[in-house]
Amino acid sequence: MQRNDSEAQELAKPEALIFDMDGTLFKTETVIVSAYERAYARLKDEGLAQGEMPPASILLGSLGMLLMDIWARVLPEADVPTRERMDALLLEEQIALLEEGVGELYPEVDETLRKLQEAGYRLFVASNGLESYVKGVAASLGIADRFESLYSAGEYRTASKVDLVRLLLQREGVKTAWMVGDRSSDVEAGRGNDLPVVGCDYADFGVSTDELKGSTVRIRSFGELKGLLGLGAES
Repeated sequence: MQRNDSEAQELAKPEALIFDMDGTLFKTETVIVSAYERAYARLKDEGLAQGEMPPASILLGSLGMLLMDIWARVLPEADVPTRERMDALLLEEQIALLEEGVGELYPEVDETLRKLQEAGYRLFVASNGLESYVKGVAASLGIADRFESLYSAGEYRTASKVDLVRLLLQREGVKTAWMVGDRSSDVEAGRGNDLPVVGCDYADFGVSTDELKGSTVRIRSFGELKGLLGLGAES
């Protein structure tokens, strides 16, 4: 675990923890690569795409962005209706794979969430994904009951994760919280709402060395949260 000592005092125990989904709780690549391949094949069958599928690495490296920004990077030459169709197809294929039992949480996620819940912490998700995807992942992987609420940009139509987290704090009456995530958008969401940020530095896809710059502390495994909160030894 890497801690910014000048900011370590910010890690006073919070009332709540707010988690990103992809790359933080959910090992996204276990579903999204296959879903992307299926969706792009369907897009070609519908005559909306030609040629080779853009590399999945571009999609993985874009996770955490708003959907419109993801597709601008993955399908830069496509028009807006085509990007929207690809978005719908990808969601359909992701949900189908989840229903087939495909997909994994990161190690120690379920155990750690259970311990946090039992210790009385309020737990939330804030994701830039679509509502049905975020709720589908939580339900399919058996962690939906760990959270008071699941917030998504798709449901609340927020322009940024800063806005989404601000909305969550206001609606839920949360006074103190940690933001926990693996992307710069999570760091921005925490800092933009005066929250300490726990940067998750264990996703093994497309994360640059500067992605978590500004985090209060970085963890190398999800289970390290227990140590930060005094609920067990650090990993």
